[in-house]
Amino acid sequence: MRLALLALLLLMGTAQAQNFPTRPITIIAAGAAGGPTDTITRIVADAMTRSMAQAWGGQSVVVESIGGATVGPQRGAQARPDGYTLLINNIGFAASATLYRKLPYSVLESFAPLGLVSDAAMTLIAKPGFPATDLRGYVAALREGGDRLNLAHAGLGSAAHLCGMLLQQAAGAQATTIAFRGTAPAIAEMMAGRIDIMCDQATNTLPFIRDNRVAAYGVSSPARVAGLEQLPTTAEGGFPGIAMSTWHAMYAPAGTPEAVQEALSAALREALKDEKLRQRFADLATEPATGERATIAFHRGFLAEEVERWRPVIQAAGAFAD
Repeated sequence: MRLALLALLLLMGTAQAQNFPTRPITIIAAGAAGGPTDTITRIVADAMTRSMAQAWGGQSVVVESIGGATVGPQRGAQARPDGYTLLINNIGFAASATLYRKLPYSVLESFAPLGLVSDAAMTLIAKPGFPATDLRGYVAALREGGDRLNLAHAGLGSAAHLCGMLLQQAAGAQATTIAFRGTAPAIAEMMAGRIDIMCDQATNTLPFIRDNRVAAYGVSSPARVAGLEQLPTTAEGGFPGIAMSTWHAMYAPAGTPEAVQEALSAALREALKDEKLRQRFADLATEPATGERATIAFHRGFLAEEVERWRPVIQAAGAFAD
């Protein structure tokens, strides 16, 4: 694969692409330092630096973390379209096309999709002592409790926010929704008994579930999660409408030469085979995107589908950020 990528780089048609890259590549992580997107991006950047050492002549891949739901993507959209500034963002990027009625960029037109990076299941959790013994009981408790229950999420447009909307729609009930700045403070309040329920990614909740510091009822993925095999999928529990994953993907600015896009996409696929990356992803209860999912063509269609998937969910909830 590395030799094939090197050959691709050498055969590129433009003068700019023939020498790509001649300096370090920066990946913008669209999230706060230390958060899931930042962590995923740094793992990918390290793997790309290692696996592309031969094809790229030792050029490194560095990370710039930019918090704020739209700040990182705006920086990525405005970057010079030469392949030296990329973006990794999560599922909230697709939701932002509806969540924000005015954006300084177009989700579908300002970026060149390069491939999916990872998928992580969402977990349905509750405070210790929550009065439910299984997933059906969990949803029934929400249905019966309604706005007397506090449902937390990690901020507008976060995976936790989106999953919470699906959960409420499945229950046909509206809880009192409380937004936090990230998962950590929300889970702290849950362990203290002041938050009743939450739906957040296994990457964040796994240690708390393992230590029985929160109660867990199901996972949103198509299959059960390694390390949490005792938890049924939402489909197994009778609620397929809650099925979702929190995914990450890589983008270049629109207008980046196609040959450079292809080289970057191939570099991503090579990095996702890296054993160290795969082990670190496994430790985070995250699956690397493989095969077709890490291609430009799949990512382009997938992003459009995700934008349309979340549009009616957000509109029905009236959950706009502006």
